[in-house]
Amino acid sequence: MTGVPLAEELLLLAYDDETGKATLPRISLDLGMAAAVLIELALAGRIAYTDGALTAVDPTPTGEPVTDAVLAKIVADTPHSPSSWVQRLRHGLRDRILGDLCEQGVVRDVDETELGFIHVHRYPVVDPTVEEETRQRLAVVLTGAAPDERTAALATLVAVLRMESALGVTGEDADAARRRLEEIASGAGFSGEVNLEDSVIRPSVALVVAALGRAVEHALGPRRPSEPR
Repeated sequence: MTGVPLAEELLLLAYDDETGKATLPRISLDLGMAAAVLIELALAGRIAYTDGALTAVDPTPTGEPVTDAVLAKIVADTPHSPSSWVQRLRHGLRDRILGDLCEQGVVRDVDETELGFIHVHRYPVVDPTVEEETRQRLAVVLTGAAPDERTAALATLVAVLRMESALGVTGEDADAARRRLEEIASGAGFSGEVNLEDSVIRPSVALVVAALGRAVEHALGPRRPSEPR
């Protein structure tokens, strides 16, 4: 695996750089983290969709601790559907990824106390270079440039999680960004109709994306035409 993990990129986009607070509902972000790691493993050829389940096809570690911990869990467990894995993995992933980002010096953990006893953690950005590179890649593909596979996967996650506002666009620009993100997802074979006769990677990613979409819709309700983008 090369580059910054998808889950880290997604998390940085989902947190406000200055306040260090999440801009998405907790449940959406946790589901997104789980899907991002599963997609990472699918892109790396470590897991694949077979006979209704995601299974490990290559137990070789990727070199990324969080991703490898999930891979080990999939290797050790019985096969489960994409929907089941998204739900099973969502607990605790975000905290571990935030911890790794703190260790790398990308964000810092600000532990505050409210009402004298409630601990609240914020994660303002310390080193903005990772997020800046991520935003630049997305900005380029939003203008119509062809994305690479990983950028297409990230764009797909942003679309499913309704994160257009995290890209700094509003109003008609947000509508245009959403349409382009969905176009990228469809063009890469990561959303829409799933062709199980296609390459191993595309249907595996598409089925994780579909599972994430259903989970987000269940948690937040269907996106309404009048919903702010």
